[in-house]
Amino acid sequence: MAQEVFFDPDDVIISKTDLKGRITYANRAFCDVAGYKMKELVGQPHSIIRHKDMPRAVFKLLWETLATGQEVFAYVKNATKSGGFYWVFAHVTPTFGADSSVVGYHSSRRCPNRDLIASTIEPLYQQLLTLEQQPANRKQGLEDSSQHLMSIVQSSARTYAEFIFKLTQAA
Repeated sequence: MAQEVFFDPDDVIISKTDLKGRITYANRAFCDVAGYKMKELVGQPHSIIRHKDMPRAVFKLLWETLATGQEVFAYVKNATKSGGFYWVFAHVTPTFGADSSVVGYHSSRRCPNRDLIASTIEPLYQQLLTLEQQPANRKQGLEDSSQHLMSIVQSSARTYAEFIFKLTQAA
């Protein structure tokens, strides 16, 4: 069984990427928790830490939201270099250049609410993964999972951000 890695609640894990999601900066907390040296991360796709338990629908929503110039808040399970994992509450924002165009992305991650992860996030993500894996066609699985996620969001909120904050406040 994979080992969960925890980090200090006062730590903030920071990374920056270019427009294609390649890491351009990672702070010491990121390196320590993920188990990589800075030189191993810079230039790599941020997906180097993507955990197999993360539904693609969550990342689809993340990238669609960022494409509109908006920020995203999400609970994310990341993989470590050694095969372990760690949970974060992520805040991802576009980085704007002097001409107001998006030039990259910035992510700040904090310790998540563990009770909320266990009671709500993990069961939801498992549902989404199941939907993604049912059809033989991966594209159809992603569509099914995305529709399910949005139906859950829209049952209690107007936006994904509002949904996440309602969950966080209720926990």
